This record gives sequence, structure tokens and C-alpha cells, in this order.
Amino acid sequence: MSQSPPLRHPCPPGACDCDRERLLQEPDADLRILRLTRQEEKRLLERLENLQSLEDLEHMQRRMFELLGLRVHIAPGASEVRSMRGIAIHLEPLPGLCRKTRQAIPAAIRRGLERNPEIAYRLLDAHDLLGGA
Repeated sequence: MSQSPPLRHPCPPGACDCDRERLLQEPDADLRILRLTRQEEKRLLERLENLQSLEDLEHMQRRMFELLGLRVHIAPGASEVRSMRGIAIHLEPLPGLCRKTRQAIPAAIRRGLERNPEIAYRLLDAHDLLGGA
């Protein structure tokens, strides 16, 4: 008898717009995001806050997609970048993704970029915003 991995506990009624219950009722739904329990979310956020390099960030983006089906896009914002707030971090809509998690992931990435600004500089350079400076 195989045991399925634990699923995230439901949010309090009216507190979230994740459509968890609807997702669970669909027979062929991708339930990977529901495997992100609160404990696993804390580990993910801690890992994102302690990024070591741009390659590390890109690796985390790939792993979040592989394990959770979550796509995170990180690029310089449309206007000039004067601080970490100028870097756009966008999560693609995903049924089952909790509202708080949708806010916590970009915040953790920003904290990681603030702790290690070299990553932000490499990100800007990868988009040719520093012009090879």
C-alpha cells in the first residue's frame, strides 16, 4: 500500500483565494503545489533568503518548477532599477498556491538579493543593463 505525500492544510475560510478544494476535486489536477506544507515552505523561504549566486537563484527557480509546478520570473523592472524593489519578481498564477505564499516567495528572494547584492548586479548584467561596466 503506497502512502501519498502530506498535503498542505487548508487555509481558513475566506482568508485565501487558492482554490484548494476545487483543485482537489479535479481528477487530473496537478497537486504538486499542495505538497508544499508550511514546514517545507519555511525551508524554501530560508533557502531563498540565503542565495549564494545567480546560478543558485536560477537553480532554485528550476527546482520550484520541477517539484511544485511554480514558475518564478525575475527580471529588472520596466523603469530604472535603483534598489531591490526595482527588480520585478513575478509568480505565474497557479491554482492551489496560497495567497501568503504568493507574497512570501518574492519577499524572500528580495531579502536574498539584499543580503548578497552581487546576485542583483549579475542579474542586471545578464539583461545588459550595466552595459558591461
